Amino acid sequence: MITIVAAPDKFKGSLTAEEAADAIERGVRRAWPRARVVKAPMADGGEGTLRALVQATGGRILHQRVMGPLGKPVRAAFGVLGDGETAVIEMAEASGYRLVPAARRNPLVTTTYGTGELIVAAWRRGCRRLIVGIGGSATNDGGAGMAQALGARLLDGRGRELLPGIGGGALDRVAKIEFPKSGIRNQKPEILVASDVRNPLIGPRGASAVFGPQKGATPTMVKQLDANLRHWAKVITQCGMRNADYRSLTTFPGGGAAGGLGAGLRAFLGARFRPGVEIVIEHARLAEKLRGAALVITGEGRLDLSTLDGKAPLGVARLARRLGVPVIAIGGSLAPDAETAFQRAGFAAALPLMAGPIPLEEAMAQAGALLEATTARAMELVRIQIYRT
Repeated sequence: MITIVAAPDKFKGSLTAEEAADAIERGVRRAWPRARVVKAPMADGGEGTLRALVQATGGRILHQRVMGPLGKPVRAAFGVLGDGETAVIEMAEASGYRLVPAARRNPLVTTTYGTGELIVAAWRRGCRRLIVGIGGSATNDGGAGMAQALGARLLDGRGRELLPGIGGGALDRVAKIEFPKSGIRNQKPEILVASDVRNPLIGPRGASAVFGPQKGATPTMVKQLDANLRHWAKVITQCGMRNADYRSLTTFPGGGAAGGLGAGLRAFLGARFRPGVEIVIEHARLAEKLRGAALVITGEGRLDLSTLDGKAPLGVARLARRLGVPVIAIGGSLAPDAETAFQRAGFAAALPLMAGPIPLEEAMAQAGALLEATTARAMELVRIQIYRT
């Protein structure tokens, strides 16, 4: 019996990774009813990481009322993995871009306070190892809000404490950071950050310059936010935070992820960083599922050169290539200049969902059916090739 592995990421705005894997399974069975299909939904540290890890390990999803990015309460999910000791937190659940209406996007005021509250909630449930996915943020506060939720007192030049939930626009007011002698930070939890972002905290490739405009920042705001993050890094250094040498804090790859939350997690909690897709691949036991497989089908909403910069389909392809398993990637769309690059990266083929022109809204509404049909067409060709050989 032939084995096909379905290991897609989400098709953003259309299908979750689980729904995409189900559509691929249906497509395989249309062309090859007796094939064995093994599903392994993927993620890369952004939205979907929480559910991918919980599903892969037989864990459970819990909910917590926390402060949202605009300071109002939101209901956010976090997960406890199957071992009962590891929590997974998706910062987008508490501090994410999707929680802020388009007209109110302003990284001067959005905060990571709610993400800190999720970390505390997981810790109080006995989880001493935390995986934190930091994609999809609405924030640019360098993790200051998170630090406040962990118990930090942020003081201005006159010794007055700033209100909980400050945003990136208030970082220049912070003159001193005081942490309590007890609390999660002093218990030294093991924090693993899942992210595919390699940008530093500040500068032309930093959090504010690269990601600020996506969150509503004007050019003037970008300059202010970058200057504020520089000031924030100096204050952290002066207050003797762990892993807080100024040069290291402002230049290490990943410090600029989620508006500087990466740097905050490293400084305040000693976090380690790892590509999100590697974490998901490991917990989903993808290597085990690929052994003996004839093919793996992966994909995401759009296949372009950014896919080959550390996103889930590339992680799947790299592992599959090491194990000698061919890989087909299917995307909602395929960038015109990407096909050759995908072949060089080890993909047997990269295919778009649409065989011809179709309105975007219609394509997104029919994404499941289109993915099923594209998979079926690909499997017909694979079956013909196998029979010929």
